[in-house]
Amino acid sequence: MSRLSGDRGISADGLPAANFRAGAFVGLAEDYVRYRLPYPEPMVAQILAAAHVPSAGGRAIDLACGTGRVALAIAHAFGEVRAVDLEPEMVEAGRREALRLGIGNIQWSVGRVEDFVAPVGGFDLVTVGEAFHRLDRPRAAALAFGWLAPGGAFVTLGAESFLDGEAPWRRILAGVVRDFVGEPARRLGAPNAPLDQEIADQESAIRAAGFTAVSTHGFGAAHEWRLPELLGNLRSTSVLSRAALGARHPSFEAALSAALLAFDPSGRYVETVEFGYTVARTPETADRTTTHATHRNAHDRDQ
Repeated sequence: MSRLSGDRGISADGLPAANFRAGAFVGLAEDYVRYRLPYPEPMVAQILAAAHVPSAGGRAIDLACGTGRVALAIAHAFGEVRAVDLEPEMVEAGRREALRLGIGNIQWSVGRVEDFVAPVGGFDLVTVGEAFHRLDRPRAAALAFGWLAPGGAFVTLGAESFLDGEAPWRRILAGVVRDFVGEPARRLGAPNAPLDQEIADQESAIRAAGFTAVSTHGFGAAHEWRLPELLGNLRSTSVLSRAALGARHPSFEAALSAALLAFDPSGRYVETVEFGYTVARTPETADRTTTHATHRNAHDRDQ
């Protein structure tokens, strides 16, 4: 298997890097549901407060929803949530989780974010969880701007990569990963960049869509991983899933387990997981109408 290029998220054949292609999450929905850490409840509460969510009957859209980590976490605060993702298996897993949790106000859809259709000005919040880097960001942000009511909020959520983190064992993990796959691409159509540059680029794309009051906030949460959980978390990624590594997957897990157990035989690994979110708002004044018309007309020209 070829290594995953970190150069603009493009492979040697000119296509998106393997971890950015359609189907990159095939076969890993079960691991995603079971082993991805939920967004911390206090952070979700901060987001809902910052978004000025209506007290009742609000509407939200969760873009690139995956198995519904964001949609399921915010559904209690809205009358309706629409969730869309490119991967059918992920959407179906989200439906099952909603049923298990007794959540019935989410409308699930399969499709590209960039092609999603929703009523103009009909929503109070649009979210993207750990996926804005996978999208055509200018188009996704402009679409979100159009869907939001005046004063509505656009929020992107994220967590640090499995290659990052300050814990010594995390650096051992990163070394084993790079031995197997090289430096994975982290952004579609752009070179990998330090976190501060990535945040600045993201905020720039959001402002260019017409949003105001753009700000980014960090949120740390302590977590103790046990080795099986950590391996499952890595299997939930587009880089280290069973499908992505193929026949090399057992040897990868064996090598990583040996390295981590040599560092700490207890099989328990503590760290502070760094989450974060960027929140932006649509103008509440008449200026928004002009801005929205500009972006809508730009889309009409693109089509």
